[in-house]
Amino acid sequence: MSDRNGLLAGKTVMITGASSGIGEAAARLFAAEGAAVVLMARREGVLKQLAQEVNDSGGRAAISAGDVCDAEDVQRAVDAALEHFGTLDAAFNNAGFAGADLSPMHELDQAVFERTMAVNVSGTWNCLRSQIPVMLAAGKGAIVNTSSTAAMGATGAPVPYVAAKHAVLGMTRAAAAEYAAHGIRVNTLVVGTTRTEMIGQAVEAYPELETAFIARQMQKRMADPAEIAQAALWLCSDRASFATGSALAVDGGWTAF
Repeated sequence: MSDRNGLLAGKTVMITGASSGIGEAAARLFAAEGAAVVLMARREGVLKQLAQEVNDSGGRAAISAGDVCDAEDVQRAVDAALEHFGTLDAAFNNAGFAGADLSPMHELDQAVFERTMAVNVSGTWNCLRSQIPVMLAAGKGAIVNTSSTAAMGATGAPVPYVAAKHAVLGMTRAAAAEYAAHGIRVNTLVVGTTRTEMIGQAVEAYPELETAFIARQMQKRMADPAEIAQAALWLCSDRASFATGSALAVDGGWTAF
């Protein structure tokens, strides 16, 4: 059920990586909080099902299947927001890729590096490049990029992923500084280990990771995707009006050490 008095009432929000995990949780939560959501991911069939469920529950959802690595796909998603709902008030750039290969850096296939950088770095870049012009025209907007504790140090994640998430954090801070005077807020989430499809695949390949993933997190558990979505909800809402350029830790205490 959509809440006309919710935190995102009257807003349109674009969500990438929306077919599973944090993105799917955000789609459901944002719609329940009153937003019209535009869902982007590569798996069109899954997106259609999710959008149908949101609409059947009284929310408003449209889809734009595509890959964030493709700037034209991203632009189509932004255009879809304008076509279906007339505005783009906020964006949750959540699509990410880490890969499940934990080989030492010198043994990793070059394709792993290229895919990791393409999704996390080029994907975030493509989103910002298409979303910001619409927000500039409106004179306001809020963007949240999904980063990771890997943006703060060597977590044991593959080297390309650590490098990519450092880049997302840097891009967020620089964009926030560049567009603050135009009413656009840009923040990032420093996410701890979360029970997503990607993490599930890694644990399936390397069962010992189940313990390693939570060893440093004070709460000694993984997050539920909905817990991360709640933080993104706040940053996308007007209640976070004085938050920009921030790296909001939602990590079970990992960064406190």
